[in-house]
Amino acid sequence: MKVSGFTFVRNAIKYDYPVVEAIESILPICDEVVVAVGKSEDDTLGLIQSINSPKIRIIETVWDDSLREGGRVLALETDKAFAAISPDSDWAFYIQGDEVLHEQYHAAVREAMEKYKDDPRVDGLLFGYKHFYGSYDYVGESLRWYRREIRVVRNRKDIYSYRDAQGFRKGDNQKLNVKLIDAEIYHYGWVKDPKAMQGKQESFGKLWHSDEWMEQHIAKAEEFDYSGIDALGLFKGTHPKVMQERIARTNWKFTHDLSRNQYRFKDKVKMLVEKLTGYRIGEYRNYKIV
Repeated sequence: MKVSGFTFVRNAIKYDYPVVEAIESILPICDEVVVAVGKSEDDTLGLIQSINSPKIRIIETVWDDSLREGGRVLALETDKAFAAISPDSDWAFYIQGDEVLHEQYHAAVREAMEKYKDDPRVDGLLFGYKHFYGSYDYVGESLRWYRREIRVVRNRKDIYSYRDAQGFRKGDNQKLNVKLIDAEIYHYGWVKDPKAMQGKQESFGKLWHSDEWMEQHIAKAEEFDYSGIDALGLFKGTHPKVMQERIARTNWKFTHDLSRNQYRFKDKVKMLVEKLTGYRIGEYRNYKIV
C-alpha cells in the first residue's frame, strides 16, 4: 500500500500557520507529501524547504486572487497538490495548514487504509474534529463547529476538492462514500497571536467577500477580539508531539469563564439528542457514511 499526503499553503510565516507541524504529523504514515506553495509575501517556500524529510515534494503555484466567491481559490490550490501526487498511490491524505493529526491515531489510520484499500464501495475516510479556540486550553463546544470531515481519499481523478476546500466530491457533484474511523484531526486555525489572527481574518475574508462587504463586516483592529465566542470547554487531553515546541512559545494569554457559556434553547435540545443517540439534528454532511 502506498500513501501520498498533500496540502497547500501561502504566507504561512506572516499569519503564523502551524503548517510544518501539520506536514510532520502525517509524514510517518505517508510515502510522500506534496506541498503546493503559493507565491508568498514571506519566506514560506524556505520554511517548507527546511523540513528535514526526503518525502517532501514541493510544487510552486500562483493563487488567482480574483476568485473571491466562496473561497474557490482554496479548492483550486488543493486540486493542484492532489493532481501532483504519485499516480501509483492507493490513498491520499489531505491536511490543511492549521490541522494536525495526533500520533495516537497513526495506527488507526493505517489500519483503516489497509482494511478498505480493496473495497470499491469506500471512496474515503471520515475523521472527527477538535476545534481549539483562543489558546491551546479550550475547544469549541457549540454546534457552530463542524464535527467531521473527509481527510483521506482514494487516488482517483474523478475526486476533487469541493467549494472552499473543506471537503471533497466526485464525478458530477456526487458526495463521497466514506467510512467513519476512530481518529480525530486537531484544528488550530483559531489559536494564534491576536495580531496574527486579525491579519488572517482581514486577508482570508477577501477570498470569500467583496471589498465593500469587508468594510462593513470586518472590524479594523490591531488585534483580534477572542471574547466573542458562545461556548467553550477545557481541553483535558494531550496535544500532538509535533506541537509541543509551538505551544511552549505561546506569548499571549486567553481565558474563558465556562460559567458564562451561552447556548440557545434549540441548540441545547440538539446537543441532548446528539449525546443520547450520536445523531446531530440539521448537521451539514458533505459525505455518505457507508
